[in-house]
Amino acid sequence: MFITEISLKNWRNFPKADVKIGFRSFFVGPNASGKSNFLDAIRFLRDLAQTGGGLQKAVEIRGGISKIRCLSARQDPDVQLEVSLSETPNGPSIWKYEIGIKQEPRGNRLPYIAFERVYKNNALILKRPNDGDKKDQVRLTQTYLEQLSTNAEFREIAKFFDSIQYLHIVPQLVRHSDSYSGPGVPGDPFGLHFLEKLSLTPDRTRKSRLKRIQAALKLAVPQLEELEYVQDKGHSHLEAKYAHWRPHGGKQREDQFSDGTLRLIGLMWALLDGDALLLLEEPELSLHSGIVKAIPALMFRLVGKKRQIIITTHSTDLLSDKGIGAAETIILKPSKEGTTAQVSSDNEQIVALLQSGLSVADVVIPRTRPANLDQLELFSYDSN
Repeated sequence: MFITEISLKNWRNFPKADVKIGFRSFFVGPNASGKSNFLDAIRFLRDLAQTGGGLQKAVEIRGGISKIRCLSARQDPDVQLEVSLSETPNGPSIWKYEIGIKQEPRGNRLPYIAFERVYKNNALILKRPNDGDKKDQVRLTQTYLEQLSTNAEFREIAKFFDSIQYLHIVPQLVRHSDSYSGPGVPGDPFGLHFLEKLSLTPDRTRKSRLKRIQAALKLAVPQLEELEYVQDKGHSHLEAKYAHWRPHGGKQREDQFSDGTLRLIGLMWALLDGDALLLLEEPELSLHSGIVKAIPALMFRLVGKKRQIIITTHSTDLLSDKGIGAAETIILKPSKEGTTAQVSSDNEQIVALLQSGLSVADVVIPRTRPANLDQLELFSYDSN
């Protein structure tokens, strides 16, 4: 299943946004424009559908409705999300899921459902609140999406949301996972348990993926010859052999890998790990500009067209790939009233410039540049 369109209302930075999503989409904008927050709206839907998750947990881990609701929300403060889904890449929308949430005005102030609706082929198959909800309003503290007993008619949507993947490797967490206690963030988005995940992957699958990752790393990391998964005293490790003056080379484990090496391994593993929707946040971090330029092509070689990928970035190098089209690029523009989102293909001037041979980096990145950035060079700190 694939997302074709996302609509947000009063979600974090966005008072309102309605965006068509392609097979591959790049969200571009300045710092604090809401790139991460847009991805988090999709992660929120995943958290609703996950076992042990649900509405209460999804809101709680985000700090409550007050942290989710857009500061520009005024007379209509409900937080709303709508997602349209197709069965095939670039196919017509078959499903639509809509949810609105609000907070109890008094008491324990639990989040509850303002509405929940599901459409299949434009026919309404779920509408809440229903008669049962009106008789027992506690039911509105749970979505039908999160309950196996109530989502039978649209379980495909729940399974799709539950399968969404997000990985944004933080190298320090991978190197020193034993130093961090507690359950961590749901879904392990930052790679705290990345090595454990490798250990739980079937041996044949793990070897096949690492072999492909090794082939790419040989091109990107000087002197690397081999990459393999090893276990030592019950602990999982990645081990690389580098060309060295010693006859058999020098070996290093993940605690000696550079940030860029760990992030590149994490990126490629995420691309190879299944066919569910994948959310990637600034995959260019810690990587050499030459590698960053190759990321779009790398994605295509590793994934082809078997999975949808949504990426946030503000990297000129990454967006210099002329294979990235206007319909794949969404520009976020912040203002005092919140952030707006526009697909580049809706802007005739951008389309014309791209058709003339310029890249997205040439055309879109300058439009996301902060207006007063030149003054940063003149900035001086006056302690008085």
